[in-house]
Amino acid sequence: MINRELIRLKVVQLVYSQYKNPGRSLDKALEELALSLGKSYDLYRYLLLLIPEITDFARELYDSACSRISDMGGTDFPNPRFVANRLAAQLSANKSLNEFYDQKDIHHWDETEAEIRLLYKAITDSDLYRNYMLAEEDSYEADRSFWRQAYRKFICDNEDLDSYLEEWSLYWNDDKHVVDTFVLKTLGRFEEKNGAEQPLLPAYDKEEDFEFARNLFSEAILNRDYYENLIAANARNWEFERLGIMDVVIMVTALAEIKIFPEIKLGISINEYINIAKMYCPVKSAGFINGMLDNIANSTDIARK
Repeated sequence: MINRELIRLKVVQLVYSQYKNPGRSLDKALEELALSLGKSYDLYRYLLLLIPEITDFARELYDSACSRISDMGGTDFPNPRFVANRLAAQLSANKSLNEFYDQKDIHHWDETEAEIRLLYKAITDSDLYRNYMLAEEDSYEADRSFWRQAYRKFICDNEDLDSYLEEWSLYWNDDKHVVDTFVLKTLGRFEEKNGAEQPLLPAYDKEEDFEFARNLFSEAILNRDYYENLIAANARNWEFERLGIMDVVIMVTALAEIKIFPEIKLGISINEYINIAKMYCPVKSAGFINGMLDNIANSTDIARK
């Protein structure tokens, strides 16, 4: 699940932190990197658990409504389809998610009813919900399709939820837009026949990805002066001291990748860091960084060493 896009983002964040707090040893910084990447996997599991949490909240309201109607002698009970959603039930029973959620030292969604209530209301006020509740098809596939659409519409790009999660853990700053794609991928892979044994995505796409993270971070930190000199020599009309710290951090990290991972196509490396620059830097910085990286890579032997 932790792919190289997320790794690059985390490495840039930690290199920036090292620039601001240079007293930390490399070993401590690498421990922080491993912890930060592990927290991203936690976020992935928390977001999957959000679906059964919303469903449990809905079930409490449903049971309460049914009790009131029954006490009054009525028989016109509300439609149970949402609370009986098969995908939500499968997520609730998932062994891997339950092992994670049973840990005593972690935060739990049931401690944050306000956020659950807001998501429940947004979903149940929507046309997507109304169409789902009235649809003739009643199947696992329909249940799964509903939650994939609801997740994409109400949980992805949800600024209030993003802000809440960032307050919940500093390690989740800017992670969610990447992790959301893996949650949707996971939901698409769920199969009814797998029940509680449905596998989740592994922590890392490839075994060597963690080594990629360690080596990239170490190279950027240990050879920072070398990369900064390359940047200064190619800055043309810009004095190095006038460059923003994040601009420099992104270029240093990108150059470290270009130098020590020659098997990665140059265009891929540059594009990945331009995307990070668009997240963290002023609008004009992305174009400047693009030009600088391309010029350094093509006017020196850095990409061929």
